[in-house]
Amino acid sequence: MTATPPTIPIVDSLKGIGSRYRAWLVDIWGVMHNGRNAFPRAASATLAFRESGGIVVLLSNSPRPSGAVKEQLRHFGVPDEAYDAIVTSGDLTRHELGKHPGARVYHLGPERDLPIFVGLDVTLVGPEEAELVVCSGLFNDDTETPDDYADLLRSLAARDLLMICANPDHMVERGHQLIYCAGALAAMYEAQGGNVIYAGKPYAPVYQLALETVAGLAGGEVGTDQVLAIGDGVHTDIAGAANFGIDAVFVASGLHAPGAGGEALDAPHVAELFAQASRRPLAATLALNW
Repeated sequence: MTATPPTIPIVDSLKGIGSRYRAWLVDIWGVMHNGRNAFPRAASATLAFRESGGIVVLLSNSPRPSGAVKEQLRHFGVPDEAYDAIVTSGDLTRHELGKHPGARVYHLGPERDLPIFVGLDVTLVGPEEAELVVCSGLFNDDTETPDDYADLLRSLAARDLLMICANPDHMVERGHQLIYCAGALAAMYEAQGGNVIYAGKPYAPVYQLALETVAGLAGGEVGTDQVLAIGDGVHTDIAGAANFGIDAVFVASGLHAPGAGGEALDAPHVAELFAQASRRPLAATLALNW
């Protein structure tokens, strides 16, 4: 008989769990804000952890470089004092593009993500001229779905073009609406035989960069056992932390919590979400709160 795994506790505050760690890796979209407004309690929690001596690195699958994300956070109402540093998928995407100097690149994504390319030795071209694809999302994520891109992706895959996925998330919550992200297009591209490099969670390189950032802030190496990941993505934040040997707390935003706007959360639902996980989160909560 298979033993029943212990229940994942549901908590209202992370003070008891989070204070045991030297550093937090905190997801942004879904934890610090909802794509429109900041979550004040989350900023208060990260600030309280910092004031207690902890280090907070915001770790995001945003396809924008960290400088642009910092400005976005200010716009949403997340104060600079709420964190020490930001590491993004956009930063890793720029690193990958640096391996292809002079490349003709097709940017599959909205104009707001163009800062990815600033200062790089690449030329942006149409899909017919491209030798490399950077996917940062849908052109209009308010109205489109991945099905709208089936023909385009099929034609790119037929030419065996490498795609760099600048945001491995499949969906995120904007306000109370779920929208598709670049990861959903990249998955469709792979299904059609395309080759994809994922620049972000749950893949190891972004965690390596995040831990290097933590070490720089701490003045020395910080072990994975001293780091806590906090995020709302079952297959990105939580799975990525588990694969890298980092403890995690699951924030059940509307992306995974049942009920309108993610207003309900119970132990059976949380257990179902992580039934197949090799390493489950330490706890679940509806919001990051100290």
